[in-house]
Amino acid sequence: MDLQICHVTGSSFIGTGGRTYFHCFLRKLYTSAQECPRSYDKLRFDPSKPNCRLMVTHDDYSLMSKLPKDRTSVVTILRSPIDRVFSTYEFSVEVAARFLVHPNLTSATQMSGRLRPKTRGVSTLDIWPWKYLVPWMREDLFIRRDARKLVKHRELSETHDPYNMEDMVMPLHKFINDPVAHEIIHNGATFQVAGLTNNSCLVESHEVRHCVRKHPVLGHFVLEVAKSRLDHMLYIGLTEDHKKSATMFAKMVGAQVLSQSEALNSNMESEVSNTTELSSAFPDPDTDGSNQVQHSTNSQQAGKVPSPSDVEPAKENMTVGKLMEAYEACTSTLRKSQANRRTMSLKRIAPANFSKEARLLVPGTVLQQILSLNSLDVELYKHAQEIFMQQQKHLTQNAQDNFMQHQGQLMAEGEQQKNMHGILYGCSPWKIVLLAVAVLLVLVLVLLVVSTGRRTSKLKV
Repeated sequence: MDLQICHVTGSSFIGTGGRTYFHCFLRKLYTSAQECPRSYDKLRFDPSKPNCRLMVTHDDYSLMSKLPKDRTSVVTILRSPIDRVFSTYEFSVEVAARFLVHPNLTSATQMSGRLRPKTRGVSTLDIWPWKYLVPWMREDLFIRRDARKLVKHRELSETHDPYNMEDMVMPLHKFINDPVAHEIIHNGATFQVAGLTNNSCLVESHEVRHCVRKHPVLGHFVLEVAKSRLDHMLYIGLTEDHKKSATMFAKMVGAQVLSQSEALNSNMESEVSNTTELSSAFPDPDTDGSNQVQHSTNSQQAGKVPSPSDVEPAKENMTVGKLMEAYEACTSTLRKSQANRRTMSLKRIAPANFSKEARLLVPGTVLQQILSLNSLDVELYKHAQEIFMQQQKHLTQNAQDNFMQHQGQLMAEGEQQKNMHGILYGCSPWKIVLLAVAVLLVLVLVLLVVSTGRRTSKLKV
């Protein structure tokens, strides 16, 4: 499960579909100026921008100990335990297979070591848990490739199950039983939400994990901590219920962020306007225009309110509807890109080729073992599903309440208009009579004045 924290001065984000949500949701809501420095593990945590509003990281929940609790909330997207293990296995193999372009493991290791310091971006090998899983799988792939070269004439074992092609890649059933998997993968979601992974900021995390593996009954206490953390999160999504989760995220989180951004922009415009008015009202009589400009620039650099042009604006004119439209277009493009990259990587270990259809070929005994090894995650996922349903009910109820309120307002407005029309119609005959009387009186007065004038003009002195 990937961890992302969305520090929204009141909102934060964790997710398993983190890459998709980050690129297709969060980047539509936040500007680059609002992003915190990237943080991918406890050694790379960078608090240099304390007022940032969005932080992306792969740390576990223990990272919250470094953030202001009163200004930070958390969102997570959980994946079903079986799918999470499949996904971890597939991605580890996919990334490791990219190194097979090198003639040997030594060359691959040296090249990646030389490239990483030169690039400003972050390599997958810097990110937990891939910084452990990919090198492990990379070494295994090179060993198997070297073994195939030594026995060129030996026929490869025939199997149609890409998860059990031992000549090409470590089989899934061996992967899940390796000590590395027990340390990092199994019950990984529970330990991550509890903040007790092997990447934890807590010193005692290793001892706790060791005790839980030695005495499984103790896992119940870790599970309860993780459940409690879920209960207090702003939003829970489910990877398997992608469409509903995305819509819910837009309505629950996106709407709040947009509302906060509007308020922030409004306050900023007000402060800038007030500052401008004060500057205009009290000009310095001893300075000319050029000095005033210089003084203004120096004042802003000293920490006063900057002009709108100096601050990158939040995403303007964004609504929940537009956010969903942008998200759907973005995910379509991102999925195509990821699919193409996966195809290119897996060509190097063909005929192994992972897919949802191929997962159906995995024996039931292996699936059952995955569930057994991830019993804590199974219970945590059930709890997440319950929260997800509650969120749906809450949104549905809010929508119904808003609809009824809107209908009530329309009915009230209709009654007011009806009453107004009734009053107008009721008063119309009287108004007509009064108007006619007034017109007649005016005509009579005019005639009297005219006739009096004529009589006077006929008098002779």
